[in-house]
Amino acid sequence: MGLLVGKKALITGVANEKSIAYGIAKSFHREGAELLFTYGATKLEKRVKEIAESFGSELVIKCDVSIDEDISSLKEFIKDNWGSLDIIVHSIAYAPKEEFKGGVIDTSREGFKIAMDISVYSLIALTRELLPLMEGRNGAIITLSYYGAEKVVPHYNVMGIAKAALESTVRYLAYDIAKYGHRINAISAGPVKTLAAYSITGFHLLMEHTTKVNPFGKPITIEDVGDTAVFLCSDWARGITGEVIHVDNGYHIMGVFGREEEIKKKVFGEKRN
Repeated sequence: MGLLVGKKALITGVANEKSIAYGIAKSFHREGAELLFTYGATKLEKRVKEIAESFGSELVIKCDVSIDEDISSLKEFIKDNWGSLDIIVHSIAYAPKEEFKGGVIDTSREGFKIAMDISVYSLIALTRELLPLMEGRNGAIITLSYYGAEKVVPHYNVMGIAKAALESTVRYLAYDIAKYGHRINAISAGPVKTLAAYSITGFHLLMEHTTKVNPFGKPITIEDVGDTAVFLCSDWARGITGEVIHVDNGYHIMGVFGREEEIKKKVFGEKRN
């Protein structure tokens, strides 16, 4: 029996089969969860519907999280089709591409507002609106963060600030919703080759660096994140809330490069001991 059998899960942020949200949906489906999908832009409708169908779901609705009416419509859609909700997957983040070109010092006021609204406030808005549907169901909420919330990642810029705010939001929401019996956690995922990632200048160098430095010497997969999400949203994680769980093959624990022998060869040549 799957860990999420009988659970109804809302999946936001799926853009294609390479999305982290897709990896989460894939793992949820394997573990028996029923899935409902949202898309933010009309151009994604056809693609998201095809993905939903591949998981045996016909429940797809447009929800622009910057519009309160869309979130209210989402609530009614879930109520009409399911009546209740167990899991919210918040996999939404956005900043205008211009904000990734310079440094944080170059951030525009409008770009900052957009990044914080879409990437952070949307979690608060969704949680508040959908909380009544989770009544009595020991609900679980997860969101997606990144190491740029903790340390400087050049060109990640305002999104690093937004992710730091997102992680703080998780802690405050954890306190607020605990009285209703619900939990919320964040997954800080290592870099993954998604559409959004390629808007970051030098992303391929970031991937190469983190792969070389992390203890396993390999990148993470969307399945790695998906399986962690299953655990966090299952009853097995009933005592965990307000946490930021790193799924980055240990990159965040490293202070310097690992595998010294490999680095010696690169820096000093084969004959240097």
